[in-house]
Amino acid sequence: MKIIVIGSGFGGIASAVRLQSCGHEVTLLEKRDKPGGRGYVYEMNGYKFDGGPTVITAPWLFEELFTLSGRDPKDYYRLVPLDPFYRIYFSDKTFFNYNGDKESILNEIRKFEPGDVEGYLKFIDTTEDIFKTGFELIDKPFHKISNMAGILPDLIRLRSYRSVYGYVSKYIRNEKLRQVFSFHPLLIGGNPFQSTNIYTLIHFLEKKWGVWYAIGGTGSIVNALLRLFNELGGEVRLNSEVDEILVENNGRPRVKGVRLRNGDRLEADAVVCNAELATAYKTLIPEMHRKKNTDRKLDSLKYSMSLFVIYFGTNRKYDNIPHHSIILGDRYRGLLEDIFINYRLADDFSLYLHRPTATDPSLAPEGCDSFYVLSPVPHLKAGVEWKTEAPKYRNKIMSFLEKNYLPGLQNHISAEHFIDPVHFRDDLNSHLGSAFSVEPILTQSAYLRPHNKSEDVDNLYFTGAGTHPGAGLPGVVSSAKIVADLIGPAK
Repeated sequence: MKIIVIGSGFGGIASAVRLQSCGHEVTLLEKRDKPGGRGYVYEMNGYKFDGGPTVITAPWLFEELFTLSGRDPKDYYRLVPLDPFYRIYFSDKTFFNYNGDKESILNEIRKFEPGDVEGYLKFIDTTEDIFKTGFELIDKPFHKISNMAGILPDLIRLRSYRSVYGYVSKYIRNEKLRQVFSFHPLLIGGNPFQSTNIYTLIHFLEKKWGVWYAIGGTGSIVNALLRLFNELGGEVRLNSEVDEILVENNGRPRVKGVRLRNGDRLEADAVVCNAELATAYKTLIPEMHRKKNTDRKLDSLKYSMSLFVIYFGTNRKYDNIPHHSIILGDRYRGLLEDIFINYRLADDFSLYLHRPTATDPSLAPEGCDSFYVLSPVPHLKAGVEWKTEAPKYRNKIMSFLEKNYLPGLQNHISAEHFIDPVHFRDDLNSHLGSAFSVEPILTQSAYLRPHNKSEDVDNLYFTGAGTHPGAGLPGVVSSAKIVADLIGPAK
């Protein structure tokens, strides 16, 4: 079959590789000047900055994309393990080094609350059962109600209606430790107080397989997959924005190709859409063809928070800062309520600080550091005027970092760029400027999440954060496997 893949984020490029490996004729379309989607790489003044994903777990999901076509992943990219996985800082300057070593974790817990050691051991034991239940579903389609019926007993048994924070709190009493073991949903766009406890499986995943970094940055994996796709005979077209998914209706709507912004029409037997799902449905497919995924239905979904991200390079090194830092403010629940529920840009913030040069000096000139700092913020429903607020918010964050973590920062910046929710809406075509598409809550999971196979238009498929299984690199790469399995090998 001739297949068009829209968007070269990890879901799109993984789909393209799989389908080309299966004998299909695949064209990968990307609106920007470089592939990667949210994994776009910014380069300035000798510094490299991964635009989005930086935490790599489940490394075998990437390896499989190469081995299925007889390639050795080691010939394309290199992963190295991180220790600690994260350093989690609290506002009183205490911190928790989080890694996969049991004794190390127990010693960290004892620093805060020795009495929580026993509770943690019980908690981590339960995450294996949750992992086995949840991760088995990560590459299975859920476009039929019968798929959901099969897992309901497990969801009930695991009390999946509990939030991650609520579940952690069953076992751990210390508030700081509750935050340490509940923040993970934020990495995939979820609120720990609302996301289903199924996401505690991330603890078992990290503990068993670790957290990794790709030498050269996450963008090196994008480049490796692009090289593989080209070797397999696939076609990549950059600067090629899709204006419409073309549909013919001879009794039943069916994909027949796409029309590009420049007017070109490309025919296809199937289309795989890695563009953000809600925007794709609403802007690329006329509503007359959408009986199920109507504008009203899409608007009724809950969407994840957005992000404010500053990429910056310094002409000195900050060797005391690890690869991944989580910097938590005084408010945990209250700040998350402002972001996810009240849609309010708060005066305070919590941050994720990424310093990849702690592991890989190649991302900056010699003697320099490459950083990005990320602040979760409400999506555009908040009505924030980012054109005026963004510079002020940037100054607030950088002043905080300079005062508390990076002394003399603003006199040492050699490169800088920032993005806000408007970037997610306008450059990444994300509905409401959401950074992770549909929010990962129980009522928007599995069958209840927008499907990988369109109910409205035949031979139209979706990969990426907005569909099953959800955001995060393991989720979007697994969505590509689901779609490739649904389409099947070339005949």
